[in-house]
Amino acid sequence: MSSLARPPVRPSVRVTLAQIAASADHAANLVAARDAFVAAQRVRSDLLVLPEYASAFDPRGVGPEHAQPLTGSYVTGLREAAAATGVAVLAGTTVPGDGDDWRATNAIIAIDRNGELAGVYRKVHLYDAFESSESDRFRPGPADAPPLVLDLEGTRFGVMTCYDLRFPESARRLVDAGAEVLVVPAAWVDGDLKAMHWRALAVARAIENTAAVVAVGMAGKGLVGRSLVVGPDGAVGLAMDEQPAIRTVDLDPERLRSVRVHNPSLANRRYRVVPRD
Repeated sequence: MSSLARPPVRPSVRVTLAQIAASADHAANLVAARDAFVAAQRVRSDLLVLPEYASAFDPRGVGPEHAQPLTGSYVTGLREAAAATGVAVLAGTTVPGDGDDWRATNAIIAIDRNGELAGVYRKVHLYDAFESSESDRFRPGPADAPPLVLDLEGTRFGVMTCYDLRFPESARRLVDAGAEVLVVPAAWVDGDLKAMHWRALAVARAIENTAAVVAVGMAGKGLVGRSLVVGPDGAVGLAMDEQPAIRTVDLDPERLRSVRVHNPSLANRRYRVVPRD
């Protein structure tokens, strides 16, 4: 083969965004997740994305009382649904603390299309801002933990969550680990300018990393919702409102490749990201 020949074209990856309104009822939230799996299977999606706190949410604050182990009924139910439908999933859950720290962990779990647990991201940046204090109830994940980056149909998906979106280093670290798509499950709290921040930050993370962004917000009281998908050039391809809904998009890896050739800002960078102690 000539060295100038183009590599084989990778197929598009189909992603379903489930902007659900979760409650404190674990069983009801699992039913909602299973319904989302059915919707994703119907359109032959490769990946389903559920919001942060999809396993249990309380607008007054999520805490250790909402936590379940990774062997609990919610994660087990997701694994069964993934295996039954052949759809991989990223979903927010709350994991109990261990040792002397009673606080829970805000986690995003990754389950492959065979129903196997493929990885866990423990939220690094806790939401101690805008009169909230997530660290009162949660402990942060280790900043130096290996990035959670998953290969799906030849496309690399990097995982972070909610408040992490405000920290460009989180996204850049995932891109340094090979991510081409940044997935951001969130329960983005509403307030002055907060919906604008959500959209603007998602677009910024896409442009500066020449990466697609799939940002899935939870719907419901006090939350922004407004899930969106941003292309690697910053163009918004899907924008939802605040109501519960399920939408599906196709991500084209060839578009990502061409944007990175046209805008080689990653190759031109002069600094790297190093986790702080």
